[in-house]
Amino acid sequence: MKKLILASAIAALVANSATAATIYEDKGLTFKVKGDWQIQLRDNGDANEDLEVEYDDLEIKNSVTYDLGNDLQAFGQLDFGFKDAAQDANTTDGSKIEEAYIGLKSHGIAVRVGKMNLAGDEFGVEAAYEELSGALDEDMFEKNEDAGDDVIRVDAEFENITVAFSHELEAEGSTDDSDFQATDLYVGADFGPLSVAAAYQTLEQNASNAEDDTWGLSASYDAGIATIAADYSSSEDENNVETSITNLVASFKAAKTTKVAVGYQNYEQDGSGDEDGWYANVSYKFPAQKNVKLFAEISDADGQDESNVLAGMQIKF
Repeated sequence: MKKLILASAIAALVANSATAATIYEDKGLTFKVKGDWQIQLRDNGDANEDLEVEYDDLEIKNSVTYDLGNDLQAFGQLDFGFKDAAQDANTTDGSKIEEAYIGLKSHGIAVRVGKMNLAGDEFGVEAAYEELSGALDEDMFEKNEDAGDDVIRVDAEFENITVAFSHELEAEGSTDDSDFQATDLYVGADFGPLSVAAAYQTLEQNASNAEDDTWGLSASYDAGIATIAADYSSSEDENNVETSITNLVASFKAAKTTKVAVGYQNYEQDGSGDEDGWYANVSYKFPAQKNVKLFAEISDADGQDESNVLAGMQIKF
């Protein structure tokens, strides 16, 4: 009977994209479904490509939590992404598993195992809807490796400090060999209007045994009328070649429902010069439903033929 009720609830949710919610809850079990759908019109700055409809996020996220008593919880997450299938009508892959993990949580500390983002993915202040072209990226953790299939991760939440540690296993000899192994550490702290963070990653590519060490520092300050943020991340390979990305971001509310952000990015590599880029975007959330948002962005970078322009809509539940 419970399975029938659960199936009916899921069918109702798919048929009617209402605000999201707890789908099932009984005897210590909670099942929730969330979604993130973003579709936009975009001219991506390539002179050889025309305006197109782009699917940035089409995700369905499923989470299950069991209350085991004594402040102990067991949890699992299974997220599906459909943007590749929507972008390419000829693809035979209807969906992609974005995350799949299980874990235990107690007293603010969670341990999980499976397919997920690495701890270094928590780093960064970049606020663009789409990454700039050329060598630019969100940060050096994103540019190297920020997710894995064989991850063990620990997250700890304290009063004003967040700590995350992850390790991507080498998985040598298994049928799903990881092509890299990495160890990440992230620490973030909030001091009223000031937030600071630091991250570190050691990465080894299994095929070539190439090693990279990456570190980053970030800070964000809420001045009331605007929030100013900056980050710097740097990676050094086994040949001592250093590559770095710098972000500067300013955001403010033009109205209760409207937010504006402007940002600058710089990429620099030893012996290869640097690249610069900028972006500006505006976001509008409907007063009656804050999970429904309209947005627009313009950006330009050294690696683009022309300015990148996009406008779209996002629905979360």
